[in-house]
Amino acid sequence: MSDVNDIAVAANVRAGSAPKVIAILAAAVALLTALAVIHIGVGARFIGPRTVLSAMTAYDARNLDHKIIVDLRLLRLLSGICTGTALGLAGALLQSIVRNSLGEPHILGLNAGAALAVVLTTALGGAAVVGPLGRPLVAAIGAAVVFGLVISMASSGKTGLTPIKATLCGIAFSAFASSFTGAILILDEQTLMDLRIWLAGDLAGLTYPALDYAAMVAAVGIVAAVFLAPYLNVLALGDNVARGLGVKVTAVRAGGLVCAALLSGAAVSIAGPVGFVGLVVPHVARRFAGNDLRLLLPLSAIGGAALLLASDIVARMVVAPQELATGVVTAIVGAPVFILIAARSYR
Repeated sequence: MSDVNDIAVAANVRAGSAPKVIAILAAAVALLTALAVIHIGVGARFIGPRTVLSAMTAYDARNLDHKIIVDLRLLRLLSGICTGTALGLAGALLQSIVRNSLGEPHILGLNAGAALAVVLTTALGGAAVVGPLGRPLVAAIGAAVVFGLVISMASSGKTGLTPIKATLCGIAFSAFASSFTGAILILDEQTLMDLRIWLAGDLAGLTYPALDYAAMVAAVGIVAAVFLAPYLNVLALGDNVARGLGVKVTAVRAGGLVCAALLSGAAVSIAGPVGFVGLVVPHVARRFAGNDLRLLLPLSAIGGAALLLASDIVARMVVAPQELATGVVTAIVGAPVFILIAARSYR
Protein backbone atom coordinates (compact mmCIF):
# COMPACT_ATOMS: atom_id res chain seq x y z
CA MET A 1 0.00 0.00 0.00
CA SER A 2 2.84 2.41 0.83
CA ASP A 3 4.49 1.81 -2.57
CA VAL A 4 1.20 2.53 -4.29
CA ASN A 5 0.83 5.75 -2.30
CA ASP A 6 4.37 6.91 -3.07
CA ILE A 7 4.06 6.30 -6.79
CA ALA A 8 0.62 7.89 -6.94
CA VAL A 9 1.92 11.00 -5.21
CA ALA A 10 4.93 11.24 -7.47
CA ALA A 11 2.80 10.87 -10.58
CA ASN A 12 -0.22 12.99 -9.70
CA VAL A 13 0.60 15.66 -7.13
CA ARG A 14 2.16 18.87 -8.30
CA ALA A 15 5.31 19.86 -6.50
CA GLY A 16 4.55 22.00 -3.49
CA SER A 17 0.78 21.80 -4.05
CA ALA A 18 -0.18 20.23 -0.70
CA PRO A 19 -0.10 23.48 1.34
CA LYS A 20 -1.99 25.20 -1.44
CA VAL A 21 -4.68 22.49 -1.46
CA ILE A 22 -5.05 22.75 2.32
CA ALA A 23 -5.63 26.47 1.96
CA ILE A 24 -8.10 25.84 -0.86
CA LEU A 25 -9.94 23.26 1.28
CA ALA A 26 -10.21 25.77 4.11
CA ALA A 27 -11.54 28.41 1.71
CA ALA A 28 -14.03 25.90 0.28
CA VAL A 29 -15.28 25.02 3.77
CA ALA A 30 -15.67 28.73 4.55
CA LEU A 31 -17.64 29.23 1.31
CA LEU A 32 -19.86 26.24 2.09
CA THR A 33 -20.51 27.56 5.59
CA ALA A 34 -21.48 30.98 4.25
CA LEU A 35 -23.80 29.42 1.66
CA ALA A 36 -25.38 27.24 4.35
CA VAL A 37 -26.18 30.29 6.48
CA ILE A 38 -27.68 32.11 3.48
CA HIS A 39 -29.56 29.00 2.34
CA ILE A 40 -31.26 28.42 5.66
CA GLY A 41 -32.29 32.06 5.88
CA VAL A 42 -33.94 32.18 2.46
CA GLY A 43 -37.66 31.50 2.16
CA ALA A 44 -41.10 33.08 2.42
CA ARG A 45 -39.81 34.71 5.60
CA PHE A 46 -36.22 35.95 5.30
CA ILE A 47 -34.11 35.30 8.38
CA GLY A 48 -30.82 37.12 8.88
CA PRO A 49 -27.45 35.40 9.38
CA ARG A 50 -27.19 36.45 13.03
CA THR A 51 -30.53 34.80 13.86
CA VAL A 52 -29.51 31.69 11.91
CA LEU A 53 -26.29 31.35 13.88
CA SER A 54 -28.08 31.91 17.19
CA ALA A 55 -30.62 29.21 16.30
CA MET A 56 -27.79 26.77 15.63
CA THR A 57 -25.83 27.60 18.78
CA ALA A 58 -28.52 28.62 21.31
CA TYR A 59 -31.88 27.27 20.17
CA ASP A 60 -34.92 28.89 21.78
CA ALA A 61 -38.18 27.00 21.23
CA ARG A 62 -40.16 30.15 21.98
CA ASN A 63 -38.50 32.06 19.13
CA LEU A 64 -40.53 31.76 15.90
CA ASP A 65 -37.49 32.23 13.64
CA HIS A 66 -35.59 29.54 15.52
CA LYS A 67 -38.50 27.12 15.11
CA ILE A 68 -38.72 27.85 11.37
CA ILE A 69 -35.01 27.21 10.97
CA VAL A 70 -34.81 23.99 12.97
CA ASP A 71 -38.21 22.48 12.25
CA LEU A 72 -38.65 23.45 8.58
CA ARG A 73 -35.45 24.55 6.85
CA LEU A 74 -32.67 22.49 8.43
CA LEU A 75 -33.84 19.31 6.65
CA ARG A 76 -33.59 20.98 3.25
CA LEU A 77 -30.11 22.26 4.05
CA LEU A 78 -28.84 18.84 5.14
CA SER A 79 -30.44 17.22 2.09
CA GLY A 80 -28.71 19.69 -0.22
CA ILE A 81 -25.33 19.10 1.41
CA CYS A 82 -25.72 15.31 1.21
CA THR A 83 -26.88 15.39 -2.42
CA GLY A 84 -24.19 17.80 -3.58
CA THR A 85 -21.44 15.91 -1.76
CA ALA A 86 -22.49 12.61 -3.34
CA LEU A 87 -22.74 14.07 -6.85
CA GLY A 88 -19.38 15.86 -6.62
CA LEU A 89 -17.64 12.68 -5.47
CA ALA A 90 -19.38 10.53 -8.08
CA GLY A 91 -18.32 12.89 -10.85
CA ALA A 92 -14.68 12.89 -9.73
CA LEU A 93 -14.65 9.08 -9.54
CA LEU A 94 -16.26 8.62 -12.95
CA GLN A 95 -13.91 11.04 -14.66
CA SER A 96 -10.97 9.15 -13.20
CA ILE A 97 -12.24 5.63 -13.88
CA VAL A 98 -13.44 6.22 -17.42
CA ARG A 99 -10.64 8.75 -18.13
CA ASN A 100 -13.27 11.00 -19.60
CA SER A 101 -13.44 14.73 -18.99
CA LEU A 102 -17.19 14.53 -19.65
CA GLY A 103 -17.74 11.80 -17.08
CA GLU A 104 -20.72 12.65 -14.87
CA PRO A 105 -23.65 10.66 -13.41
CA HIS A 106 -26.22 12.54 -15.51
CA ILE A 107 -24.33 12.16 -18.79
CA LEU A 108 -23.14 8.56 -18.34
CA GLY A 109 -26.59 7.20 -17.53
CA LEU A 110 -26.42 6.69 -13.77
CA ASN A 111 -29.06 9.28 -12.92
CA ALA A 112 -31.42 8.01 -15.60
CA GLY A 113 -30.96 4.42 -14.44
CA ALA A 114 -31.54 5.36 -10.82
CA ALA A 115 -34.67 7.35 -11.69
CA LEU A 116 -36.05 4.50 -13.81
CA ALA A 117 -35.51 2.01 -10.97
CA VAL A 118 -37.31 4.23 -8.45
CA VAL A 119 -40.22 5.00 -10.80
CA LEU A 120 -40.61 1.34 -11.78
CA THR A 121 -40.53 0.21 -8.16
CA THR A 122 -43.12 2.83 -7.21
CA ALA A 123 -45.41 1.93 -10.11
CA LEU A 124 -45.29 -1.75 -9.20
CA GLY A 125 -46.14 -1.01 -5.59
CA GLY A 126 -42.70 -1.89 -4.34
CA ALA A 127 -42.12 1.48 -2.69
CA ALA A 128 -44.33 0.46 0.22
CA VAL A 129 -42.34 -2.76 0.63
CA VAL A 130 -38.77 -1.46 0.41
CA GLY A 131 -39.54 1.68 2.46
CA PRO A 132 -37.20 4.65 2.83
CA LEU A 133 -34.15 2.38 3.27
CA GLY A 134 -34.82 0.56 0.03
CA ARG A 135 -35.19 3.63 -2.16
CA PRO A 136 -31.49 4.64 -2.25
CA LEU A 137 -30.49 0.99 -2.69
CA VAL A 138 -32.99 0.53 -5.53
CA ALA A 139 -31.68 3.73 -7.11
CA ALA A 140 -28.08 2.53 -6.74
CA ILE A 141 -28.92 -0.79 -8.40
CA GLY A 142 -30.61 1.01 -11.29
CA ALA A 143 -27.61 3.30 -11.70
CA ALA A 144 -25.20 0.36 -11.64
CA VAL A 145 -27.18 -1.66 -14.19
CA VAL A 146 -27.46 1.15 -16.73
CA PHE A 147 -23.86 2.25 -16.26
CA GLY A 148 -22.71 -1.37 -16.62
CA LEU A 149 -24.50 -1.48 -19.97
CA VAL A 150 -22.86 1.80 -20.97
CA ILE A 151 -19.37 0.52 -20.16
CA SER A 152 -19.99 -2.84 -21.83
CA MET A 153 -21.20 -1.21 -25.02
CA ALA A 154 -18.48 1.45 -25.02
CA SER A 155 -15.76 -1.18 -24.48
CA SER A 156 -16.79 -3.24 -27.51
CA GLY A 157 -14.99 -3.05 -30.83
CA LYS A 158 -11.32 -2.88 -31.76
CA THR A 159 -10.67 0.49 -30.13
CA GLY A 160 -12.04 -0.56 -26.74
CA LEU A 161 -13.23 2.00 -24.21
CA THR A 162 -12.64 5.58 -25.33
CA PRO A 163 -13.95 8.87 -23.87
CA ILE A 164 -16.07 9.70 -26.90
CA LYS A 165 -17.61 6.20 -27.01
CA ALA A 166 -18.39 6.31 -23.29
CA THR A 167 -20.02 9.72 -23.66
CA LEU A 168 -22.14 8.75 -26.66
CA CYS A 169 -23.21 5.45 -25.10
CA GLY A 170 -24.06 7.24 -21.87
CA ILE A 171 -26.23 9.77 -23.67
CA ALA A 172 -27.94 7.00 -25.66
CA PHE A 173 -28.70 4.82 -22.64
CA SER A 174 -29.84 7.88 -20.67
CA ALA A 175 -32.35 8.65 -23.41
CA PHE A 176 -33.41 4.99 -23.49
CA ALA A 177 -33.96 4.81 -19.72
CA SER A 178 -35.70 8.19 -19.68
CA SER A 179 -38.09 6.99 -22.42
CA PHE A 180 -39.10 4.02 -20.29
CA THR A 181 -39.53 6.31 -17.30
CA GLY A 182 -41.75 8.61 -19.34
CA ALA A 183 -43.84 5.70 -20.61
CA ILE A 184 -44.43 4.43 -17.07
CA LEU A 185 -45.48 7.89 -15.89
CA ILE A 186 -47.90 8.32 -18.81
CA LEU A 187 -49.53 4.97 -18.05
CA ASP A 188 -49.57 5.42 -14.27
CA GLU A 189 -51.00 8.78 -13.29
CA GLN A 190 -50.69 8.10 -9.56
CA THR A 191 -46.95 7.50 -9.83
CA LEU A 192 -46.65 10.71 -11.83
CA MET A 193 -48.49 12.64 -9.12
CA ASP A 194 -46.33 11.10 -6.39
CA LEU A 195 -42.98 11.75 -8.10
CA ARG A 196 -43.47 14.75 -10.40
CA ILE A 197 -41.59 17.21 -8.17
CA TRP A 198 -38.87 14.68 -7.37
CA LEU A 199 -38.33 13.93 -11.08
CA ALA A 200 -37.59 17.60 -11.75
CA GLY A 201 -34.67 17.42 -9.32
CA ASP A 202 -35.81 19.24 -6.20
CA LEU A 203 -35.19 19.33 -2.45
CA ALA A 204 -38.81 19.87 -1.42
CA GLY A 205 -41.06 17.38 0.37
CA LEU A 206 -38.32 15.38 2.09
CA THR A 207 -38.37 13.51 5.40
CA TYR A 208 -35.64 12.77 7.91
CA PRO A 209 -35.96 8.96 7.58
CA ALA A 210 -35.44 9.18 3.81
CA LEU A 211 -32.43 11.46 4.30
CA ASP A 212 -30.97 9.24 7.02
CA TYR A 213 -31.06 6.10 4.91
CA ALA A 214 -29.74 7.87 1.81
CA ALA A 215 -26.90 9.33 3.90
CA MET A 216 -26.01 5.81 5.10
CA VAL A 217 -25.74 4.56 1.52
CA ALA A 218 -23.69 7.63 0.55
CA ALA A 219 -21.41 7.10 3.55
CA VAL A 220 -20.59 3.57 2.37
CA GLY A 221 -19.69 4.97 -1.04
CA ILE A 222 -17.56 7.73 0.49
CA VAL A 223 -15.58 5.37 2.74
CA ALA A 224 -14.97 2.94 -0.11
CA ALA A 225 -13.91 5.79 -2.42
CA VAL A 226 -11.36 7.05 0.13
CA PHE A 227 -9.94 3.52 0.43
CA LEU A 228 -9.72 3.09 -3.37
CA ALA A 229 -8.30 6.56 -4.10
CA PRO A 230 -4.57 5.56 -4.04
CA TYR A 231 -5.22 2.61 -6.35
CA LEU A 232 -7.30 4.72 -8.73
CA ASN A 233 -4.39 7.16 -8.82
CA VAL A 234 -2.11 4.38 -10.04
CA LEU A 235 -4.65 3.39 -12.71
CA ALA A 236 -4.13 6.86 -14.17
CA LEU A 237 -0.61 5.72 -15.10
CA GLY A 238 -2.06 3.02 -17.36
CA ASP A 239 -3.36 -0.47 -16.82
CA ASN A 240 -0.05 -2.17 -17.62
CA VAL A 241 1.90 -0.04 -15.15
CA ALA A 242 -0.76 -0.59 -12.51
CA ARG A 243 -0.61 -4.36 -12.98
CA GLY A 244 3.16 -4.24 -12.72
CA LEU A 245 2.78 -2.56 -9.33
CA GLY A 246 0.46 -5.31 -8.12
CA VAL A 247 -2.82 -3.44 -8.50
CA LYS A 248 -5.80 -5.60 -9.42
CA VAL A 249 -7.05 -3.36 -12.19
CA THR A 250 -10.42 -5.01 -12.83
CA ALA A 251 -11.29 -5.24 -9.13
CA VAL A 252 -10.28 -1.62 -8.44
CA ARG A 253 -12.20 -0.29 -11.43
CA ALA A 254 -15.26 -2.35 -10.49
CA GLY A 255 -15.03 -1.07 -6.91
CA GLY A 256 -14.89 2.49 -8.16
CA LEU A 257 -17.96 1.94 -10.31
CA VAL A 258 -19.85 0.49 -7.34
CA CYS A 259 -18.89 3.57 -5.29
CA ALA A 260 -20.16 5.86 -8.05
CA ALA A 261 -23.42 3.89 -8.24
CA LEU A 262 -23.96 4.10 -4.47
CA LEU A 263 -23.28 7.84 -4.45
CA SER A 264 -25.50 8.50 -7.46
CA GLY A 265 -28.27 6.31 -6.05
CA ALA A 266 -28.18 8.14 -2.73
CA ALA A 267 -28.28 11.54 -4.44
CA VAL A 268 -31.11 10.59 -6.80
CA SER A 269 -33.16 9.07 -3.97
CA ILE A 270 -33.04 12.42 -2.14
CA ALA A 271 -33.42 15.04 -4.83
CA GLY A 272 -34.21 13.23 -8.06
CA PRO A 273 -32.00 13.23 -11.17
CA VAL A 274 -30.09 16.49 -10.61
CA GLY A 275 -27.59 16.93 -13.43
CA PHE A 276 -24.21 18.51 -14.15
CA VAL A 277 -23.00 18.99 -10.55
CA GLY A 278 -20.66 16.03 -11.03
CA LEU A 279 -19.38 17.54 -14.27
CA VAL A 280 -18.65 21.10 -13.22
CA VAL A 281 -17.24 20.60 -9.73
CA PRO A 282 -14.40 18.11 -10.46
CA HIS A 283 -13.17 20.28 -13.32
CA VAL A 284 -12.92 23.29 -11.05
CA ALA A 285 -11.42 21.24 -8.20
CA ARG A 286 -8.80 19.71 -10.48
CA ARG A 287 -7.38 23.16 -11.20
CA PHE A 288 -6.42 23.42 -7.54
CA ALA A 289 -5.85 19.81 -6.47
CA GLY A 290 -4.33 18.28 -9.58
CA ASN A 291 -5.21 14.67 -10.35
CA ASP A 292 -4.50 13.08 -6.97
CA LEU A 293 -7.87 11.70 -5.89
CA ARG A 294 -6.91 11.82 -2.22
CA LEU A 295 -6.98 15.60 -2.56
CA LEU A 296 -9.47 15.86 -5.41
CA LEU A 297 -12.22 13.85 -3.70
CA PRO A 298 -12.63 16.02 -0.57
CA LEU A 299 -12.46 19.20 -2.63
CA SER A 300 -15.07 17.82 -5.06
CA ALA A 301 -17.29 16.81 -2.13
CA ILE A 302 -17.21 20.30 -0.61
CA GLY A 303 -17.56 21.95 -4.00
CA GLY A 304 -20.52 19.76 -4.93
CA ALA A 305 -22.35 20.68 -1.72
CA ALA A 306 -21.57 24.36 -2.26
CA LEU A 307 -22.78 24.35 -5.87
CA LEU A 308 -26.02 22.59 -4.99
CA LEU A 309 -26.76 24.98 -2.13
CA ALA A 310 -26.03 27.97 -4.37
CA SER A 311 -28.31 26.54 -7.06
CA ASP A 312 -31.09 25.95 -4.53
CA ILE A 313 -30.75 29.51 -3.25
CA VAL A 314 -31.16 30.84 -6.80
CA ALA A 315 -34.08 28.45 -7.44
CA ARG A 316 -35.92 29.81 -4.39
CA MET A 317 -35.22 33.49 -5.06
CA VAL A 318 -35.32 34.08 -8.82
CA VAL A 319 -39.13 33.76 -9.18
CA ALA A 320 -40.11 34.34 -5.53
CA PRO A 321 -42.58 33.72 -3.98
CA GLN A 322 -42.68 30.70 -6.31
CA GLU A 323 -39.75 28.30 -6.63
CA LEU A 324 -37.92 26.64 -9.49
CA ALA A 325 -36.69 23.07 -9.22
CA THR A 326 -33.05 22.97 -8.16
CA GLY A 327 -32.25 20.71 -11.10
CA VAL A 328 -33.39 23.41 -13.50
CA VAL A 329 -30.74 25.80 -12.18
CA THR A 330 -27.94 23.22 -12.25
CA ALA A 331 -28.86 22.40 -15.86
CA ILE A 332 -28.78 26.08 -16.83
CA VAL A 333 -25.29 26.35 -15.35
CA GLY A 334 -24.00 22.92 -16.39
CA ALA A 335 -25.20 22.60 -19.98
CA PRO A 336 -22.98 25.43 -21.31
CA VAL A 337 -20.03 23.99 -19.39
CA PHE A 338 -20.66 20.59 -20.97
CA ILE A 339 -20.71 22.14 -24.45
CA LEU A 340 -17.50 24.08 -23.74
CA ILE A 341 -15.64 21.02 -22.42
CA ALA A 342 -16.86 18.87 -25.32
CA ALA A 343 -15.75 21.47 -27.85
CA ARG A 344 -12.29 21.69 -26.29
CA SER A 345 -11.87 17.93 -25.89
CA TYR A 346 -12.92 16.77 -29.34
CA ARG A 347 -12.01 19.56 -31.72
